[in-house]
Order: sequence, then structure tokens, then C-alpha cells
Amino acid sequence: MTLNKGNKLRNTEKKRNTVPFSGYHQSRHKRSLTTDSGINSALPVLSGRQAAVPRSDALEPFSGSRPEGHVHKVVLLGEHGVGKSCLAQIFGQVEDGHDCDEAGGTYNRCIVVDEEEATILLYDAEQDNNQWQREQCLRMGDAYIIVYSVTDKTSFEKASELRIQLRSARQTDNIPIILVGNKSDLVRSREVSVDEGRACAMVFDCKFIETSASLNHNVQELFEGIVRQIRLRQDSKEQNARRQATCRRHESVSKKAKRFISQMVARKNKKMAFKQKSKSCHDLSVL
Repeated sequence: MTLNKGNKLRNTEKKRNTVPFSGYHQSRHKRSLTTDSGINSALPVLSGRQAAVPRSDALEPFSGSRPEGHVHKVVLLGEHGVGKSCLAQIFGQVEDGHDCDEAGGTYNRCIVVDEEEATILLYDAEQDNNQWQREQCLRMGDAYIIVYSVTDKTSFEKASELRIQLRSARQTDNIPIILVGNKSDLVRSREVSVDEGRACAMVFDCKFIETSASLNHNVQELFEGIVRQIRLRQDSKEQNARRQATCRRHESVSKKAKRFISQMVARKNKKMAFKQKSKSCHDLSVL
């Protein structure tokens, strides 16, 4: 009976060809890619298999059109030691150092966000690359995640510099950017407050979230959020309105009431409106 049940579960997984985040701790599968084939080519969604990914020296600038098959190219930026590689490995479900070496900093995974499938091609950009490679990283992505450590003020300042470089490289592109304060679990070592992170996101017009890679806290929300941000910019108003309506149907009554009251107060008070806008940096489901 046990063997038959196991076969049935495996067959069900093959049919879906997706890996929801909620099953990460229950069933961790390797979703890493080698780096000797094409990151910027049109990438089909393959059934349970790896898609082709190119070497980092073969990267090309973003073309400005939506990738075929809803493959979203997301670039992780940040200083050494901030935990961005840990975030990438959690996303790619890489379990050990050997798998990480095989991945070569590039991970592919199909996830379900708001009842729709999306494939993320995640590139963990190294900061010791040459100047040409750094420039390509700033031009190749559909979206960017800039990571700093809340225990390192210098990494926070470097994250601000990266945002400025992105603005310079992609002036005419409406690309989503999420500023991520990692290591939020290290409370006693904190050097960057939540308010500082939120204020930085406000200044640079991007989203903000704090995570803990070691505790897998808010990692799911981060990658689902980057998909939502891409869709909000690339899809039609009708498609996004339909998604928002679906999400709101699943909201609890208390959450709906809180959102309604916040909107009413913000309309009557400019200071409250600004405060409300600053809080919206945390909401990765809206622009």
C-alpha cells in the first residue's frame, strides 16, 4: 500500500510540472542549472527538466519585450556576505555545496502565483565580475532584487549605490526593483532599522521587504512578490484587475476592513496619505 501511494504522488507531481513554495520543507528537489548554455535566449518552459542557460560572458541586454513562455529573468544584486546567495539557493532548492557549484549562480524554477504559473530564471550576480559583466547584469533583467544585510550599514549604503546605477543604466525602462533587508533574525546585531529601509525604498521608488534566509522568513513572499511586480508592469490592466479581484476574494474580513479604513483616512489627511504610501512599500502586490 505504501509503495503504490508513493507512485501515485510522483505521477501527480509530474503532471503539474510546478513546485509551489509551500512544499519547500516537505519535498526539496534540485532546480539548478549549468552555466554553459543561454540565459538571454527565448526560454521554453520544459516539463520537469532544465532549461538552457548561457555563460555569464554570453549575457545580452534586455530586449524590452516579454520573454516567451512567461520566463522572467530576475537578477540578484548585493555585496558579499549579505546572504543573497542563500536566498538564491532556497529559491533553487539547492541542498549542498556540490549542487551550488553545478548551478553556477543561475537557478530555474516554475512556481504558482495567484493561481497562475510563472517561471523565474534567477541569476545571482557576483560583485567581483569585470566591469563589462557588471554592466550586462544591469541591462539583462526583467526585474532586480537588491539585497543588503540589516547587520551591516555599509552593505545598505552599497545597495543605494546599486539602485542609482540601475536608474542610470535603465532610465527608460519601467522595471520592478525590490530592496531586501536580509538577516532580520539577528536582532541584537542590527545596524539598519526597518524605517531606514522603508525610507530608502521611498526615495528610490522601489518596493521593500525584510527577510531571513536562515529561517526562510519572507523568502516565499519575496519571489512571489517579484512575479507580481513584473505582471503589474507587463500585463494589461484587465488582467491585473482580474488578479486583484481574485486576491481580494480570498482576503479575511478583518484585512478588508483595515484596507478600507486606511484608504478613507488617507484621502482626508495628507500626512496620513504619505504614511500610508510609505507602508505600501511592503505591499508587493501593488505598484
